[in-house]
Amino acid sequence: MRFLLPVLLIPALSGCVVGQVASTAVDIAPLPVKAASAGVDAVTTSQAEADQKRGRELRKEEERRGREARKAAERCRKGNPLPTDVCEDRAPR
Repeated sequence: MRFLLPVLLIPALSGCVVGQVASTAVDIAPLPVKAASAGVDAVTTSQAEADQKRGRELRKEEERRGREARKAAERCRKGNPLPTDVCEDRAPR
């Protein structure tokens, strides 16, 4: 009886094994396609991504110019402008 029980369980377990192998094969099969598409997506830039990048660059440049203008206005207000600063109340030399 001890020998018969494991022998009878082998066919029952084989379905689980086959099902698991098939499930694993289905999970593994699209991996090369996913990897290739991820690689292509990583090296290409869509128009929307390019527009977003350009917009970020423009905003950063505008922020930099704004900071410089505020610093120049502060220097003019304190009375020690740089030669490149354009102050409204300063007479041209």
